[in-house]
Amino acid sequence: MEESPMNSKDELPVLVFATHNANKAAEVERMLDGRYRILTLSDIGCDEEIVEDAPSLEGNARIKARYVKAHYGLDCFADDTGLEVDALGGLPGVKTARYAGESADAQANMSKLIEALNGVVESDRVARFRTCICLIQGEEEVLLEGVCEGRIALKLEGAEGFGYDPIFHPNQEVRTFAQMSPVEKNTISHRGRAVRKMVDALLARFE
Repeated sequence: MEESPMNSKDELPVLVFATHNANKAAEVERMLDGRYRILTLSDIGCDEEIVEDAPSLEGNARIKARYVKAHYGLDCFADDTGLEVDALGGLPGVKTARYAGESADAQANMSKLIEALNGVVESDRVARFRTCICLIQGEEEVLLEGVCEGRIALKLEGAEGFGYDPIFHPNQEVRTFAQMSPVEKNTISHRGRAVRKMVDALLARFE
């Protein structure tokens, strides 16, 4: 069996994922095949709120990544995700997580979206999820994107997932994200696609 290029996790290059979600960080670390050590904001003691007030997903990803780099001096990456509905001119977009208000939950957001699309036939409920990742290593900054095209369902379907998953039908699927297993969703999701692009870029440095 070929030996690992690194003998100790402490010797691995560090990347900070601008999130407090340890499970998301562990998932990316596994995808990187033991080549990088992924830390969360909690791991580096970053408990302050990073204000995401850019008018775009790309801008918010940049804000978070640049904050970590500037204040902690560590290589890092950050992501932001939005749902864009064509019939609503691209809304909720950058305000996806707070579409129904700053303190709104997923149910309130979905209810507002379904109400906004009242009377719009299914074929015209075209939408997409977009995830943007900003990766900073040294002085290099790279933007990557993952997109999943689909449509908004007429009603909630499924109990898995989170956010808008119960009302999003990916193209070529009769099920919503909320009717898929996490593994099934990850193979076609916007976030999965964006993360795989980043993983490919990072692993290419070892070739």
